[in-house]
Amino acid sequence: MKLTIFAATGGIGRQLVEQAVAAGHEVTAVVRNPAKVSAPVNIVTADLASPDLAVLESAVSGADAVLSGLGARTKAEAGVAGRGTLEMIDAMKATGVRRIAVVSAAPIGTVASPGNPHPPKHDPGEGFVMRNLLTPMVKRVLREHYADLAVMEDELRASGLDWTIIRPPQLNDKPLTGRYRTAYGQNLKSGSKISRADVAHLMLQAIQRPETIQTIMGVAY
Repeated sequence: MKLTIFAATGGIGRQLVEQAVAAGHEVTAVVRNPAKVSAPVNIVTADLASPDLAVLESAVSGADAVLSGLGARTKAEAGVAGRGTLEMIDAMKATGVRRIAVVSAAPIGTVASPGNPHPPKHDPGEGFVMRNLLTPMVKRVLREHYADLAVMEDELRASGLDWTIIRPPQLNDKPLTGRYRTAYGQNLKSGSKISRADVAHLMLQAIQRPETIQTIMGVAY
């Protein structure tokens, strides 16, 4: 497949590039700093905080699928996922590319947004500790980041594209296992961790599975 990967030097983006190249896919990596890319891929330089639509169109043109690990790394960057994803959507529509998979976060189903002003109070996949202690605490600490991801999800749902949203819990840098649980439309009970490598693995699998189109997937060990 011909794949375009956004935020290709981030934690999940690097794994996407590495695994996609190893699987024999043709990869275009969209990055702010090309010097950080050592893999044998095509490189497009773009800053998704203030993107140039023509550049993004050149990056996605002819792609079979787009994958994005875009998200704010700091509080000051909150908003980049929503803005950057909207630009990706516009570029995809302009070039006729339909398939996209993105990373969100496990708590987003209970975060209010303009497109979802009255979300459920709890995710049906959450256990007692997650529901009453961990999720409320994390949502307070990462309030701006999660609001940004909730807007990103709104934009994808309204796009008409063939999207898949992956909602992982706490991420770590442990090696790829290929062994994890998934659920459609909810989180996983007792699922509190997963590696960035396994999230990338799921994304690469999902874009090849028609049943994941316009679905939200929870994933965890």
